[in-house]
Amino acid sequence: MKVAVAGGTGLVGRYVVEELAAAGHEPVVLSRSRGVDLVSGGAGLDAALDGVDTVVDVSNVTTTSARKAVAFFDAVGRNLLDAGERAGVRHHVVLSIVGIDRVGLGYYQGKLRQEDVVRGGPVPWTVLRATQFHEFAEQTLGRVPGPLAVVPRMRTQPIAAREVAQHLVRLVGGSAQGMAPDLAGPRVEQLVDMVRQLMRARGERRVVVPVRMPGAVGAAMTGDGQLPLDDSGSRGAETFDEWLTRCVVRGGPSSVRGG
Repeated sequence: MKVAVAGGTGLVGRYVVEELAAAGHEPVVLSRSRGVDLVSGGAGLDAALDGVDTVVDVSNVTTTSARKAVAFFDAVGRNLLDAGERAGVRHHVVLSIVGIDRVGLGYYQGKLRQEDVVRGGPVPWTVLRATQFHEFAEQTLGRVPGPLAVVPRMRTQPIAAREVAQHLVRLVGGSAQGMAPDLAGPRVEQLVDMVRQLMRARGERRVVVPVRMPGAVGAAMTGDGQLPLDDSGSRGAETFDEWLTRCVVRGGPSSVRGG
C-alpha cells in the first residue's frame, strides 16, 4: 500500500516511515524538503498523492500561540483533505493529543481545530489521541538553555514515540474508525521528575524550577487533564525508565529529531 506521511521528517514521522517500510508499505514523505508545501496552498500535494491509498498526518508546528497553531493545523488539514479527495485517498489518519479538550493551552486549540477539520472533511478518517512522548522531557529541557530548567508541573502517562508510530501503522492497515481509543504509556509520571531523571542520566547540573501554570490550565495539568479517561485504549510497553536506559544511558538512537 502507498502511504503518504505528512510531517515524515519529524520525531514521530520518521518512525512512521520506518515502520511503514518494515510492514511492506511504500511510504511517501510530505515535507518542504521533498517539494511539498502543506501550508501555503498545498503546492506539490497533488503530484505527491498520486496513487496514495492512505495519508498519515503527524505534521507539527512549534508554538504556544493559539492563533498560530489554529492557522497552521487548519491550513494543513484542509490542504491534505482536499488533495486527498482529488487523489482518491481512502483513509486519513491523524495523530492528536489526549486531553486537548480539557486543557486550555494555545497549541491544543490548534489540535482541536485539526480534529474539527478532519471530521468535516471529504475523506474517511481516524483520529488517534496519544499522551506525551517519553521524548517530551528532553524537549522541555531544551527549550530554556542556561543554568535554570523551568519545567511545568504536569501529570502525564508518557509513551515512546516509536510505539506511537507502530500503533499508527496498525491503524493504516484497517478501515476508518473515527475517534480511536486513546493511546497512553504504561504508567503515570510527573514531568518534573522525568526531567530530573534525564538530567541525572546525562550528568547535567542545572537547577530545576517547577512552575504551576495559572488558573484552570494549571489545575488540569497537575490533575488528570492529560491522562486517558478510561482503560479501553492500548498501552505502550516501554516505561520512561526503560526508555531512558536505552536512549540515554546506553547511547541508543537519538530520541529528539528535527521536523
